[in-house]
Amino acid sequence: MSSTTAPTPITVVGIGADGWRGLGTAARDALRAAEAIVGAGRQLALLPAELTAERIAWPSPLRPAVAGLFAGLAARRVAVLASGDPMFYGIGRTLTEELGAERLRVLPHPSSVSLACARLGWPVEETAVVSLVGRDPAGLLGALHDGRRLLVLSADGGTPALVAALLAEHGYGPSRLRVLEQLGADRERLLDGTADDWPHPPGDNLNLVAVDCRAADGTPRRGLTPGLPDESFEHDGQLTKRHIRAVTLAALAPAPGELLWDIGGGSGSIGIEWLRAHPSCRAVSVERNETRAARIERNARALGVPGLRVVTGPAPAALAELPVPDAVFIGGGLTAPGLLESCWAALPVGGRLVANTVTLESEALLAEWYRRHGGELVKLAVAHAVPVGHFTGWRQAMPVTQWSVIKRSTSERGEAL
Repeated sequence: MSSTTAPTPITVVGIGADGWRGLGTAARDALRAAEAIVGAGRQLALLPAELTAERIAWPSPLRPAVAGLFAGLAARRVAVLASGDPMFYGIGRTLTEELGAERLRVLPHPSSVSLACARLGWPVEETAVVSLVGRDPAGLLGALHDGRRLLVLSADGGTPALVAALLAEHGYGPSRLRVLEQLGADRERLLDGTADDWPHPPGDNLNLVAVDCRAADGTPRRGLTPGLPDESFEHDGQLTKRHIRAVTLAALAPAPGELLWDIGGGSGSIGIEWLRAHPSCRAVSVERNETRAARIERNARALGVPGLRVVTGPAPAALAELPVPDAVFIGGGLTAPGLLESCWAALPVGGRLVANTVTLESEALLAEWYRRHGGELVKLAVAHAVPVGHFTGWRQAMPVTQWSVIKRSTSERGEAL
């Protein structure tokens, strides 16, 4: 029986701004034993001259080079330097995904978040964290809630001023900001101010921003449950209205990590609220009108979910190259030839489909699909109180027919959501 020699384990060592003196015995021993140490130039410079290992700076771009780099080091004892906790927004995730967890031995250091909470007296479990390292800053907006505390992981020394400007622009100017630089090092420094009047020039690149969220008077309150006020969205009338939207999101039932196809995006409201349900949710909004597609992107950024992918083109043709969805919402174009068939075929077993319509023609189509596949067919009606002379009466909105179904198999009937 032939046998193969397993690659030498790679030790991933978390290191802080305090460098060598902040490392524990196990981490120091791993670095002393290493024949090659891989890390960012800043991290490699923290190591003492006594270490004899070859020092290798990360190539750029990093991820495509990982497999080849470590294949060339397979016969050597290798250590990797990571900032703080390697598995918290760190290189540990990339190495796990590219090389496999079984190849790694991870020795974490306290993360910058842990150190910041220790300095501020904030409970870690009650503090939200947003990373702006390699991410769209608009993602911060989804985490803003009056009275909450959050920590922002900075991309560089200019991030604090960017955060201050973003908060001031979106109604959180009174928020207190504290910038913590070089946490754990001799050069540790704290800067204080408010978003409305941030007085400090760009400082050290190694920093994070602590935010005590305070909304200015009149700032719209945006809760976490589906059904944001209609005025939260820029739209031209093509908008799933608030109460229908809340029912629709309940039927779609977003869960962490799941992907939604939002077909006939309009203003993007369904895809946006899906993404707001959990940071790991994903969504694609398909909209044939270019003006509306651009509006969807603006709405997504303004509501803190810039990761919404917008595909401009007609369905079902625009669906051909999309990844497999966990759920599909059809808010427009139901009578387009082949649309329902394409969506049904794309759904895996257990996937959900929800379709809304206000027309008799599309309602008849949904009734037929309900007959064939089961699920739940409902009619939703909403009325609003409006002035009638000196009195008040009800104004009925157009009723919405909704079909929702779980795909049990390619042949079995669906199950009601």
